Parts: sequence; C-alpha cells; structure tokens
Amino acid sequence: MNFPAELRYTKEHEWVKLEGDIAIVGITDFAQGELGDIVYVEIETEGQTLAQDEIFGSVEAVKTVSDLFLPVAGEVLEVNEALVNAPELVNSDPYGEGWMIKMKVANPADVEALMDADTYQAHVGH
Repeated sequence: MNFPAELRYTKEHEWVKLEGDIAIVGITDFAQGELGDIVYVEIETEGQTLAQDEIFGSVEAVKTVSDLFLPVAGEVLEVNEALVNAPELVNSDPYGEGWMIKMKVANPADVEALMDADTYQAHVGH
C-alpha cells in the first residue's frame, strides 16, 4: 500500500497535492483497494465553489457507490476527463493518472491542517 509523503490526506480517504493555490485531488490507494474495481466516476461540479467536506462527485465500484468529499474549500477548476472512458485509472494509478479534480484552494493553509502520510497510515491501520 502506498502513502506518498508529499501529499495530505482526509479521513474520508481523499488525497491532496498542493501546487501554489491549486490542488490536485483524488482518492487514496487504500480507498481504491477497499472499493474494488471502479467502473464509473461522476463529477459534475466543475466551475462550482464548494465548502470543505461538501460532496464534489461520486465513484462507482462493482459493489458500491461512494461519495467524494472536497478536502478543503475552493473552486473546482478541472475534472480529469480521462476517467470518463477509463475509470480503472483510479485503481491502477490513484496518485497519478487517476487524479479526479484540480481546484483553486480558498485558503492554502487549510491543506496543511489535513493529515500527513504517517497520520493517515495510522488512521487506516497500516
């Protein structure tokens, strides 16, 4: 199981990579493993400004549908269009090609308040 040290994590299993005031967001290796084979990713919040913990989309696996929660407040700028035709990228490369959104963060300090890799690893018991 992979827990990249340069990322921040939420208790709902999203990861965040901050580049200035732009954040790339996806779900963690742990989350994709728990969900199983992902068959559909639905994100219809592009262009919307949402509060922290608001639902920005959902991911559908063979056995379940899971909501995606925005890790910090901000505006959804871009959705990973590759996931429309290849949702399995979330399984095969959750921290790379399987990213979900890019967002403009309202307050970059909020990202620092999220869990670091060690804390998240302890949170999921690995």
